[in-house]
Amino acid sequence: MFNFGVDYYPEQWPEERWTKDAELMAQAGFNVVRLAEFAWSRLEPEKGRFDFEWLDRAIALLAGYGMHIVLGTPTASPPPWLMAEHPEIFRVRSDGTRVTYGHRRGYCPNNLVYRDYSRAIVRKMAEHYSGNPAVVGWQIDNELGDRCYCPRCALAFHDWLRTRFGTLAVINDRWGTVFWSHIYTDWTQIPVPLTIGGPHNPGLALDYHRFCSDSYVDFMQIQNAILRQFCPDHFITHNFMGFVYDQINQFDLSRSLDFVSWDNYPQMQWNMKDAADPVKASLGHDTMRGLKRSPFWVIEQQAGPSGWEIVSPAPRPGQLRLWAYQAIAHGADGILFFRWRTAQAGVEQYWHGLLDHDGRPGRRYEEIRRMGGEIQIIGERLVGTKLKPQVAILLSYDSRFAFQIQANNPSFRYETEFLKLYRALQELKISVDIVSPEANLQDYKLVFAPTLHVLDGQAADNLSAYVSNGGVLVVTPRSGVKDEANRIVGCPLPGLLAELCGMEVSEYDSFPEGKTNSVRFTIPDLEGTSSPKVDIWADLLHPTCATVVAIYEHDYYAGSPAITLNHYGTGYALYMGVFGGQDLLLPVVRWLLQKAEIPLSFQGPTGVEILKRESDGRILIFILNHTGDGQAVDLPGVYWDLLHTSLIESPIHIGPYDVSILEQQG
Repeated sequence: MFNFGVDYYPEQWPEERWTKDAELMAQAGFNVVRLAEFAWSRLEPEKGRFDFEWLDRAIALLAGYGMHIVLGTPTASPPPWLMAEHPEIFRVRSDGTRVTYGHRRGYCPNNLVYRDYSRAIVRKMAEHYSGNPAVVGWQIDNELGDRCYCPRCALAFHDWLRTRFGTLAVINDRWGTVFWSHIYTDWTQIPVPLTIGGPHNPGLALDYHRFCSDSYVDFMQIQNAILRQFCPDHFITHNFMGFVYDQINQFDLSRSLDFVSWDNYPQMQWNMKDAADPVKASLGHDTMRGLKRSPFWVIEQQAGPSGWEIVSPAPRPGQLRLWAYQAIAHGADGILFFRWRTAQAGVEQYWHGLLDHDGRPGRRYEEIRRMGGEIQIIGERLVGTKLKPQVAILLSYDSRFAFQIQANNPSFRYETEFLKLYRALQELKISVDIVSPEANLQDYKLVFAPTLHVLDGQAADNLSAYVSNGGVLVVTPRSGVKDEANRIVGCPLPGLLAELCGMEVSEYDSFPEGKTNSVRFTIPDLEGTSSPKVDIWADLLHPTCATVVAIYEHDYYAGSPAITLNHYGTGYALYMGVFGGQDLLLPVVRWLLQKAEIPLSFQGPTGVEILKRESDGRILIFILNHTGDGQAVDLPGVYWDLLHTSLIESPIHIGPYDVSILEQQG
């Protein structure tokens, strides 16, 4: 069964309306509903008094219309009575100010009182719903994140350091505290890295970022253990925030879950200047799939214009359906739209659902009702199919955290350079896995390691073994610069990767804003390419055994190597000493795909995605037109059009914001 549904808040609406909502959900083809992740005040209206009767009635009603239920633990938004009694629970921001009541996720994950109350509400819910046949799973909390710098976190940080490193002598050596006379002689002397006291020692700051991430992993695990105990037959997930969220190591957070879910909003109030970028949404999906290298859910899929103070542009006719199918094409096995009906009160009055404020079905509802009918026809064809990419990009949260502490260049952003690489692969219709630097890479022919700034021996050995055994690896600037303590390595860059890459960085240049250089390719396969511009950073390379692929054209290092290729074992390691745009990346990536013997199986216009899910010889091809114009795509062979139940041959015509799902024949 394919999971297709909606997020619903019955506590926000008169109970006499619930039946009408359930009827409309059933007519839309929904079979799963998420409930209660923001209902703590209704579930425990006062300390120790629990009320599940209203939720029982809602669940029974929805189950009567064929809905399975996913319950959210409500710990993302604690009730006023709890926070009024225990103001020490409130999180402290990095500037030292304590948040006040009015928003959500304002708690400190290390606060012992809050952990006790969280245990109590989760245990009561788990006990109550463990035997309810309609309940199939749980979502823990909601969008975990936001670092806390409170006194309780300072104590927990000291305990974390003791457990991890044992002694202050190790800490002082690891962080190099002899600098500026910061040698610690007592654990209580170690501060939390408030921005008002910064900049802080990079080693301390990176370990604090790791500690904050671990704090949320631990907080989630407390709830996970309770749910496993009382509801062993239910699945457990959490709603992550895609690639863009950079406060938590999401690989760690996903480890104890049955599968990953995430919240996908392609067009929000915070990106009003640009239209929805389908490449960013694709990167979010691939990142979430890569956390456990398995199918995922989108448990909050955009259902209309979004916004708090500002209203985002309305999704164009077809876009809601297109965005949902895009998630499925990238490996989603469940889609739930957020939200059912647009709230009449509260901060999210303008975060539109499938129904508007008046509760009447309109264009958006009808679009998704159409999709619900399609899912009922093709859902069984989707189950069990997966993507099988031959290309991976390594996502390093340690490096990401380190760049938050020291950006190296004011124009550099880890996320931006990562997205540029991903965009080039998307343009060439290449499916990608996003995996950790320690992941098993044997299934991939080509691996990109963008700005692997913080690098330990395990990850370096993993990359060396991968290349030695025939893989093709791409390393980009500022890689191998730091060890796991965030100290700069005492050897030529790229540090532990220098032998693998067959070169050393002899010097580097950090560009002022607006300055560019350009490179000229020196190998036959790329010599016809015009000189692409490079910006932000330039590594001047000294090959030890690598071949020069490109040289700089300007400045005092004109003629110096900028890109090199090293044959290592039976594979290759390319070192790109520059950052650039698509005029640099597209020809290089196309050349690397040839070197890795990865065919360009699909071709099509910019703005059209083509992806493949497969299982046991069955091949499903998704064609997604993200443009406002009709497009034509050439695909060799004959296909069965699952949505229109007919045979189809090339060229395949696809309308604006439309989708084709084809099953390959023969």
